[in-house]
Amino acid sequence: MQEELNKIVAGVREKAPQIATRAEFESYKATISGPKGSLTEVMKGMGKVPKEDKPAMGKLINEAKTAVTAEFKAVVERLEAAELAAKLGPDIDPSLPSPDLNRGTIHPIAQVRDEMVNLFRRIGFSVAEATEVETEHYCFDALNIPSDHPARDMQDSYYLPEELKVGNVSKHVDEKYLLRTHTSTVQIRTMLEEEPPIRIVAPGRCFRRDTPDATHSANFHQIEGLYVDKDVSLMDLKATLDHFVKTIFGPKAKTRLRPSFFPFTEPSFEMDFFSPDLGKLSNKWLEIMGCGMVDPEVFKAVNIDPDVYTGYAFGMGIERIAMILQGVDDIRYYYQNDVRFLKQFA
Repeated sequence: MQEELNKIVAGVREKAPQIATRAEFESYKATISGPKGSLTEVMKGMGKVPKEDKPAMGKLINEAKTAVTAEFKAVVERLEAAELAAKLGPDIDPSLPSPDLNRGTIHPIAQVRDEMVNLFRRIGFSVAEATEVETEHYCFDALNIPSDHPARDMQDSYYLPEELKVGNVSKHVDEKYLLRTHTSTVQIRTMLEEEPPIRIVAPGRCFRRDTPDATHSANFHQIEGLYVDKDVSLMDLKATLDHFVKTIFGPKAKTRLRPSFFPFTEPSFEMDFFSPDLGKLSNKWLEIMGCGMVDPEVFKAVNIDPDVYTGYAFGMGIERIAMILQGVDDIRYYYQNDVRFLKQFA
């Protein structure tokens, strides 16, 4: 039986390199390990082997099966490589990734953010970013928001604990930290680090303790703009926002400014726009942002002379713009990670 096993293995090793097609391989494989194959017949003979010889004979059979399997595996790999090369042809590099692979897509909010950022970059704005965890100074004090302002209420903001534990030691934090409620903090940090002229947009994530509904979320995205230089006027602000609206919503879009109040701008405005190219939203004015001229008190907080420099600032929710452009009526769809929804904007 040992001689027969050696003969089978030697025959397979001789024949395997000569097999040229998959059909030829399957036919030959059946003669070795098929129901009536030579190796199968030898294995069936184990019943006639004396009991004391069965362990040694079983070992020989396993070694033969391993050798045959390795030869057959090598044949399959060679045939598959040849079939792939025949399909690809001589001018295609098989190491390149397949064009049929499923690829991810940019999230619809990120798509709108990038479009807005690129728009402002084209007219001279640079992008500024900062941390999402801020102190009260950058989030409120430096923006002329006093301690009794509603935005300072614990119900509106996510504050971090005043006692931080480092190892087994608790340390008291002198200044309160919170998740930023707006990206205006980026404006303050930029004005402290750079000298005018300053022209930036600050896109980023913000957090407020809003009850989630169709138009509100505790986590949302803003983009704010700031321009500081000598002789910056309200006309400059209006021209910038007109350009933004006409580029995003169509050349027929119109804007209007309504007087409002923000602690960090004076005068302050809410900006509405109207566009005939928005389907069911084409018949009404829509509010999309707050804006105004930077309050002199804010300049003083960042050591900029308000008698020399003026500036404007504006801010809007990216989700708000995305919902208008993409026809989405519930902000929560953006955060549910439903692939069916996200693929609509691929």
